[in-house]
Amino acid sequence: MFANVIMLSTVLSMNGHLPPLIPWQGKSLQLIQSSGPLTTDFELSGGEVSPTYEDTMKFVDRLIAANPTQFSSLSIGESFGQREIKMIVASENGQFSSNMIKSNGKPTILIQAGIHSGEIDGKDAGFMLLRDIATGKRRDLLTKVNILFIPILNVDGHERRSEFNRINQRGPIKMGFRTNGNNLNLNRDYTKLDTPEVKAVLKVINEFEPDLYVDVHVTDGADYQYDVTYGYTPAFASESPQIATVLAEKFQPHIDKTLVKYDHIPGPLVFVMDKREFKSGLAGWVAGPRFSNGWGDLANVPTILVENHSLKPYKQRVLGTYVFLDGAIDALSIHSQALESAVKKEQETPERLVLNRKYATEPDFISFKGIKYKRFNSALSGQQEVKYLGEPEHYEKLPIYWKKEVVSEVDVPDAFYIPQSYSFIPEKLSIHGINVETVTSTDLVSNLKLAEVSDYAFDKTPFEGRFRVTAQFAYSDIEQKNLEGWYKVTTQKARGKLATHLLHPEAPDSFFSWGSFHTIFQRTEYVENYALVPYARSMLKDNPKLALEFDKKLREDKNFESDPKARLNWLYSKTPYFDQGYLKYPILMQYKPEQKEVEK
Repeated sequence: MFANVIMLSTVLSMNGHLPPLIPWQGKSLQLIQSSGPLTTDFELSGGEVSPTYEDTMKFVDRLIAANPTQFSSLSIGESFGQREIKMIVASENGQFSSNMIKSNGKPTILIQAGIHSGEIDGKDAGFMLLRDIATGKRRDLLTKVNILFIPILNVDGHERRSEFNRINQRGPIKMGFRTNGNNLNLNRDYTKLDTPEVKAVLKVINEFEPDLYVDVHVTDGADYQYDVTYGYTPAFASESPQIATVLAEKFQPHIDKTLVKYDHIPGPLVFVMDKREFKSGLAGWVAGPRFSNGWGDLANVPTILVENHSLKPYKQRVLGTYVFLDGAIDALSIHSQALESAVKKEQETPERLVLNRKYATEPDFISFKGIKYKRFNSALSGQQEVKYLGEPEHYEKLPIYWKKEVVSEVDVPDAFYIPQSYSFIPEKLSIHGINVETVTSTDLVSNLKLAEVSDYAFDKTPFEGRFRVTAQFAYSDIEQKNLEGWYKVTTQKARGKLATHLLHPEAPDSFFSWGSFHTIFQRTEYVENYALVPYARSMLKDNPKLALEFDKKLREDKNFESDPKARLNWLYSKTPYFDQGYLKYPILMQYKPEQKEVEK
């Protein structure tokens, strides 16, 4: 205990570099249990400590032992560090299997904590909430919903614990690390699926089919009055706008009212355009499918991203999370039918799909509860910096630039066809909950398009363990082809929007963009000039049209004319000996006869 006191005083003194706090004494402080059965480490420490992985798993066991008729746990996966990822299943009548959960007539909420395990508020809030259920204080919650709770997703990063992991966050005293044991950010892995942790979550979603998915984080960035910010893809930028509308019109008012009742300040999920000049406006970020909430938008899984404010004390953030979850559960019990109806309406895949957006050049305006600040010239950075003063400042009309302007969109193919040699792609698609068939017919398939890379650039540094690639494509028609043994993904089925984002090569979070097809940039057969030169001479003699094309290129391109290697490479590319797979995207796209690919 003495060591903990010393550590606490050290950390409190370390927080002297953070902006001053606005005092807070909210009604949710009444939720804290100071003693008795299943009191959490968080509560015993006065709201300063979050337990280790080992102690967390022990608490899971204690919860289940206290109420085995309503609580169960299961291992949903194992990290690269060979730590179990556990999930608690809570159901009123002890219906713990996925089939029972889906058929017991109640909506299901999936609560995920610790995907960034330094941002661990959701774990301690979830334990308090489940404890109150187990001990009978909040028995009403399981009359409303089934609860799936993952206390720590990033179990390896959780044990890279330190008081020095997040310089701009107030507590807990020791917190985990942002990335997993392989230094991969789990909340950038929802498309490429390189991590066992995110694979485990998607398998849970496919098996249990939760009605609402809540992913709890702690935000970075500026200072403001809000302690619990949260959001979802807004309807104007959503590929599932009817789901977004229900979340905005039904869920958000209910959750906000619950938070305000307990003296928390709910706010929008926004960031700052210029961190050194708050008044320049907010960034209305819209997640792509590499993120949990962006993936949920495309997969028709209603998803809310919670971003508690890092500069608020840990106690306040955890209690705010408890209240948020309480409000979300109540909202789900009331509005589950409206949400279910919206999900059904969004199953149809549109004919065209937006692949990428950018921030608007013209702002909208919102009312915002900020914090006063001043700017000063820093001798250390050599530029103006900002200092927050810990006093409220209300902005009646603060500019907000939403990420809503369309950068690229495509016609959605009827189907994608994947060669057998890329069987790892269907394996990942299955984890995404996307239906994959194997072609058994020998009938020729028509109306196919082949994408060929016309220009490309690899990133100069790795991102999330991969060298990403951006490319431009030329499309050509393939009249008919025997595709027996190939894998087929039809887009007019469940998760067709997600399938398009994963398989269309122009999508920024596609398997192509993440580097799953880098081998098409390799040429592995070689040519000898003594063989090519006479063959090319004969080829040009027999093909006057090609000879004219070669002569024209020599006349109009001086670099080409003076580069023997370029000349021979060009000639080689026109021979039947040239590698037919070079720069060809191996996944074929099938369109309706009347469809035309959008010209780029």
